[in-house]
Amino acid sequence: MGVLSGLQPQAVFRFFEELCAIPHGSHNTKALSDYLAAFARERQLKFRQDELNNVVIWKDPAPGYENAPTVMIQGHIDMVAEKEPGCGKDMEKEGLDLFVEGDQVGARGTTLGGDDGIAVAMALAVLDSKDIPHGPLECLFTSDEEVGMTGARGLDAAGLRAKYLLNLDSEKEKVFTVSCAGSTRAVCTLPVNRAPFAGTVLELTVEGLAGGHSGEEIHKGRANANTIMGRLLTELMNVTDLRLLTVSGGAKDNAIPRDAAALVAVKDTREAETAALALGKALANEYRAADGGIRVKLASAESGLVPLDGDSTRRVAAFLFCAPNGVQAMSAEVPGLVQTSLNLGHVYTEGNAVTARFMIRSSVDSQAAGTTEKVITLTKALGGSVDIPSSYSAWPYRPDSHLRDVMIEAFRAVYQEEPKIEALHAGLECGILSGKMPDLDCISFGPDLTDIHTPRERLHIASTERTWRLTLEALKRLK
Repeated sequence: MGVLSGLQPQAVFRFFEELCAIPHGSHNTKALSDYLAAFARERQLKFRQDELNNVVIWKDPAPGYENAPTVMIQGHIDMVAEKEPGCGKDMEKEGLDLFVEGDQVGARGTTLGGDDGIAVAMALAVLDSKDIPHGPLECLFTSDEEVGMTGARGLDAAGLRAKYLLNLDSEKEKVFTVSCAGSTRAVCTLPVNRAPFAGTVLELTVEGLAGGHSGEEIHKGRANANTIMGRLLTELMNVTDLRLLTVSGGAKDNAIPRDAAALVAVKDTREAETAALALGKALANEYRAADGGIRVKLASAESGLVPLDGDSTRRVAAFLFCAPNGVQAMSAEVPGLVQTSLNLGHVYTEGNAVTARFMIRSSVDSQAAGTTEKVITLTKALGGSVDIPSSYSAWPYRPDSHLRDVMIEAFRAVYQEEPKIEALHAGLECGILSGKMPDLDCISFGPDLTDIHTPRERLHIASTERTWRLTLEALKRLK
């Protein structure tokens, strides 16, 4: 029996557990895409699988729904594959180790992938059913949403006829998302030079940070390990001659980095230790409420690398310390909504270059462009270059939405209360899909998922059951 076999809704959790047994981190979705194709073949359902690993599965309407409009149920098949330090799991090849704790499902040592495996599982449960009332269905499973929505952006929408889109990629129950931010990825490269330097090699680490989703949790005031590393390098350079050997931090541009490390050579070890200790105490005080686990460490190290020269060291430290990061503007129209932000999510050293990857988000396209230009200007001033591998516009609010009206009615029937309607400071594929299908009426919702994109990610069981009932009620009413 599976770990989740006793949970309700049984069909949803059965499919979710099957999905979790298949590695499906971003850029590693072929196996899960093939699983979906096999699912459709076994049930003699029409399907289409493309070279990007997107899959569409069609299902005919239930009796009495022959004249109902076509509904698309949509979610993405990739997950952010993060793990705890010391976790030996190979997430490229191994499935997840699930556990149930009270009302929550998690994965030992890794992210769970409830974002967005639960959407895939719910769609499969509907497709597999024989007694759920629904109109014609187009179930769309997109690839690599977490790394620029490349599956949705490359999707050929020819042949898709849906009038309504149920996007199950939200992480807060009782909330209907009706618009979202656009996103730009910026990759900044600083060329560096190396030169011999006589000094003691030390390893600097910033660790213990909470991290989190760079859209949903950017407003919580959590520390960014990469910018903290820039501050640490600057503090040390104020007290001793220092050269950088390597610097790295974070793993994904859409996840707030939880740790960063640097190898440096210093003239005065004692002054470096004193400055690092002082900064560690200051940071613990600054972030005691928002990020109480932050730690700065300094230890002896060895390296055969030639250090960066003084100019290159100063440029890299200045970039990390001064780069814009976090909330840039709050919405004046929607209370509490972050309008524009950016996240310095991933920094790494390769040969004679240091690369930094940003995720820029905004619900105002012109402000996103301005923030991107700010990053470009800083990078160029420090002798670097910038590449923009992906960018997409925001999903604007639709004043008149029949789907939203029906979903509110369905919500009242299930919950006996009113839903919350909100805009989201994160990317959703609704914007891309509605751009490809201009008449598509969209809404996004889902069960409670906490601490997504971190190993603390949890899927809430009772919330999943209620969201399933809401989905069924909506399908029944969309007639």
